[in-house]
Amino acid sequence: MGIIKNEYDVEGYSPTDTYPDPSGKQISSNIPVYADETGAVPGESFTIGNSLYARIQRVATKFGVEPRGIERVPEDERTDKTLAKAGTMWLAANMVVSSFAIGVLAIPVFHLGFVDALLTILFINLLGITPVCFFSTFGPVFGLRQMVLSRFYFGWYGVKVIAIFNILACLGWSSVNVIVGAQLLNAVNSNVPGYGGIIIIAAATFLVTLFGYKIVHYYEFYSWIPCFIIFLIVLGEFAHSGAFVNLPMGVGRSETGSVLSFASSVFGFATGWTSYAADYTVYQPHTVSRVKTFAWTWAGLIFPLLFTETLGLAVATAMTFDPETGDPTNRYAIGYRKSHIGGLLAEVLFPPLGRFGQFCLVVLALSIIANNCPNIYSVSLSLQVLGRWTQAVPRFIWTFVGTLVYCAIAIPG
Repeated sequence: MGIIKNEYDVEGYSPTDTYPDPSGKQISSNIPVYADETGAVPGESFTIGNSLYARIQRVATKFGVEPRGIERVPEDERTDKTLAKAGTMWLAANMVVSSFAIGVLAIPVFHLGFVDALLTILFINLLGITPVCFFSTFGPVFGLRQMVLSRFYFGWYGVKVIAIFNILACLGWSSVNVIVGAQLLNAVNSNVPGYGGIIIIAAATFLVTLFGYKIVHYYEFYSWIPCFIIFLIVLGEFAHSGAFVNLPMGVGRSETGSVLSFASSVFGFATGWTSYAADYTVYQPHTVSRVKTFAWTWAGLIFPLLFTETLGLAVATAMTFDPETGDPTNRYAIGYRKSHIGGLLAEVLFPPLGRFGQFCLVVLALSIIANNCPNIYSVSLSLQVLGRWTQAVPRFIWTFVGTLVYCAIAIPG
């Protein structure tokens, strides 16, 4: 009998090979004979023993907290067979006010026209999401987190540098996002201080990420729906207002510089998910189609990014001109200067909708939870990559530490 090779034996494996079976039949290698389980760590192993680590994990798992960190997921524990989750994860994370804010930047910060900013949003997002989709396909194949997979590219020590950059990015984006959410809450009620909004959003985000992979996916699977409905309301009310202005495209070197600068913001927001793409597919079976994983991830990213950023761009054009008075310092511009994104959205929603408009703005503020969940869940995994001692600290403790750090950054900001 010949030796049965597995699909990861790249030197000896051929997709057209056949292997003998005890029954005498030939088995095509197009269907993997078994999954390579090298290095996989069973879930029950985290709670075995009398060490402090094991005792903490036993208490945590009683409440449904995910004990696993960067350890490889064995095949029998990869029970997440819903491919749509690969899409809804990123659909919810980007159907948020933060991506709306990226589109707004084109007008007051980079001084672009509508068409050139729109084309930048379209083509740069198509480019930016490609690596996220590509690396998402590695989660089911190897059952490893993105930073662990990066050891193959950067080495055992080199990846620690990458992990540090990823930690800084996760904490930095979380701080920026939570500030935007706090601005929206302040626009609804000026008695809510900035630090109060930050603490509310950060605490809710921690509660979701505390329980780990399954709860994060469950929350993201549904949280995009109310946000999408409210963005449709924003679209309808703004279109009805007639405040949209088709700003002309600029020319010359200043236009080139503005387009490139805006493109860098759009690209950074879109491709920023790459460093933890595989974190959210590791519990899917290795038999999952890589093409389908790529496609679901692509769909989950491109739709909310294009929709929210284009909407933000359109609303921002109203800050430049009032069609009734010709006054460039209109209520939209005043609202933006007063409370930034929150003030701008308040001017779209409050006058026509009143109390319901305030409710819509609160929901959009809470959309930051979905935006920050990937950041805070994955920052704990990046911390565990730094060394043996950091891996010895349970994932959910690092999640708590990360939450405290980005709150400390955001509150003074």
